Amino acid sequence: MKKTLLITALGAVLGLSAATASAAGAGNWNLKFGLANVNPKSNNGTLAGTLRADVDSNTKPTIGFGYWLTDNIQLDVLGAIPFEHDVSLNGGDAASLRHLPPTVSLQYHFAPNGAFCPFVGIGINYTMIYDEKTRGPLAGTKLTLDNSFGFAAQVGAEFKLNDQWALAADVRWIDIDTKAKVNGASVGTVNVDPMVVSAYLVYSF
Repeated sequence: MKKTLLITALGAVLGLSAATASAAGAGNWNLKFGLANVNPKSNNGTLAGTLRADVDSNTKPTIGFGYWLTDNIQLDVLGAIPFEHDVSLNGGDAASLRHLPPTVSLQYHFAPNGAFCPFVGIGINYTMIYDEKTRGPLAGTKLTLDNSFGFAAQVGAEFKLNDQWALAADVRWIDIDTKAKVNGASVGTVNVDPMVVSAYLVYSF
């Protein structure tokens, strides 16, 4: 369902036109400051054959930067302070974790000098998971979750305020899958695969 919404949003953005406004081009940089909500998909897999895993959502400040490779193509790097998630098993609170999900993307901007500039992107994500803690049905056990490497897709738009400042928003789908172990024994894979919704302020230089 969430993948379908992303494809629908992409089609809508591609159908929008842009007005004339500020400058952008090869060799320029920008910095991005904002907030992102990481919302994992529903039903994140089954562990040990019978335990349905669900990972909750979390919102944190983000920072990123972009570099214009051409007048339309930007290399984008997304960073954030660690996100924190609670994990439930069969509806019962069982664990928590922290993660850092740096994502590198190539974005195509359809109207880089327009007052309104839609863009799409595709990239790779490396999610570092750490500080796993257990409670409830897992209390007293050691939970480890592997780091994850996967693809990311993005659609968004910028709204230029002037030549240097803009407001922007985007939606990303990120492929995050992590193998879970309890006391060293493999119990299955947690399929997080979140939608990441971000809003931020952009400074170009």
